[in-house]
Amino acid sequence: MGETILELKGIVKAFPGVLALGGIDFDLKSGEVHAICGENGAGKSTLMKVVCGVYPPDKGVIRVNGKEETFANPVEAYEKGVSIIFQETSLFEEMTVLDNMFLAHEITRKAGPLTVLDYAAMRQKAQDVFRRLAVDIDLNAIIKNLGMAQKQMVEIAKALTYEANIIIFDEPTASLTQREVDALFRIINQLKADGMGIVYISHRMEEIFQICDRVTVIRDGMYISTKDIQQTNKDELVADMVGRKVGNYYPKADTQIGDELLRVEHYYDEGFVSDVNFTLRKGEILGFAGLAGAGRTELMLSLCGHAKKAAGKVVLEGQEVHIRNYNDAMAHGIVYVSEDRGKYGLHVDMSVAHNITLPQLRNFRKGIFLSSKQEHDIGEQYISEVGIKAPSPEFMVKNLSGGNQQKVSVSKALAIKPKILVLDEPTRGVDVNAKSEIHKIISDLTLDGLTIIMVSSELPELLGMCDRIYVMKDGTIAKCFDRSEATQEKILSVALETAREEKEAAQ
Repeated sequence: MGETILELKGIVKAFPGVLALGGIDFDLKSGEVHAICGENGAGKSTLMKVVCGVYPPDKGVIRVNGKEETFANPVEAYEKGVSIIFQETSLFEEMTVLDNMFLAHEITRKAGPLTVLDYAAMRQKAQDVFRRLAVDIDLNAIIKNLGMAQKQMVEIAKALTYEANIIIFDEPTASLTQREVDALFRIINQLKADGMGIVYISHRMEEIFQICDRVTVIRDGMYISTKDIQQTNKDELVADMVGRKVGNYYPKADTQIGDELLRVEHYYDEGFVSDVNFTLRKGEILGFAGLAGAGRTELMLSLCGHAKKAAGKVVLEGQEVHIRNYNDAMAHGIVYVSEDRGKYGLHVDMSVAHNITLPQLRNFRKGIFLSSKQEHDIGEQYISEVGIKAPSPEFMVKNLSGGNQQKVSVSKALAIKPKILVLDEPTRGVDVNAKSEIHKIISDLTLDGLTIIMVSSELPELLGMCDRIYVMKDGTIAKCFDRSEATQEKILSVALETAREEKEAAQ
């Protein structure tokens, strides 16, 4: 690590009724990856938006490359060498890669008395940047046609066209597969070797310990600590983040596993799932692992009536059932919680109570009207039972943290009184403390007799919470592991087997 290239002193930012940042100090050196971590709502993203000119600071000093700066907008920050890559990219979807890379700082040339865009120079510079990153992306491609990983590479390349030496990554791996994460980390390590400074915001502890040099923790908008990665551990960081020790990340209850509850035989759907066979026993937590694209989510959506089944048999409690839509699934006691709570799980502009009761409004009718009291009461019940941190059932979901939004999503499913709860990526995008709380809720539900299917890309989560784990690849079941024999190495070996075979065949 070299000299300090970014320094924040006493950064304060308040919004009406909320002190978002209460005097934050932070510094970044060249050739360093410095993580910022904290719970949802701790102020991580707000701090970075202040740095990049999205929000003006109320108090405090920002020094970039030794000079005090104040940015009115992100373009000014880019021009001074500071760029930010948000979890949801800021690219213009209908424009090309090349146009996005040079938007607001196009290269021009003189054509007689006119100034025109120099596309040849921009194309050459873009090609040089992608060559430096060892990435091959068509400069004429429309952004909306690219995958999330490619969009992030375009964002990185755009920063390099500004000659940025500070790049901020805000939850960069939330929507990436493991292969894409590996490719991103290769790029980050290359940028680090080139002397750039990287600020890395993530909830994923394993990533912080894999790629970062230092880590700063903030809690409730306040600075807590800065530590060298080599001199700390996960438990210390989590204690700093939540203000106490988290005793058990995977509080798996010792439940009595009953007889077969669900059996799926020779199941096919339209193009994603092929000849799937599995069983589910009453009271167990059954995990589904696999790489992105393996068919896990597609299988669950089809079983729950969200996608069309082509062939196969579903047997529930000894009787064959025919699920044509989600209403059929709910009627049979099978309820699905989406991996994308913002898009498919919740109406964030509605209250906690309205979200929880929405799938079963007919049960809250009072004549031709809805009973507000009944909705309020059911909202209060789940706020208490699930531990939703909301002041009242009428509180708007959009004002909750990610972890509490996920609890509302789970509560919405539980209010239907399911026999089988299908949880697709139940802790995606939530902080460590909220993960532990959600795992405790899941474990307690099995003690109450609920049976759970859990789809997750986080192998420690599956290993810590599940009684058995099915591994999917290429749309079918590759293998099943009992809890006693499952390891990350065994699951990855099965999940990656197809990729290895394809590579060997190509060679």
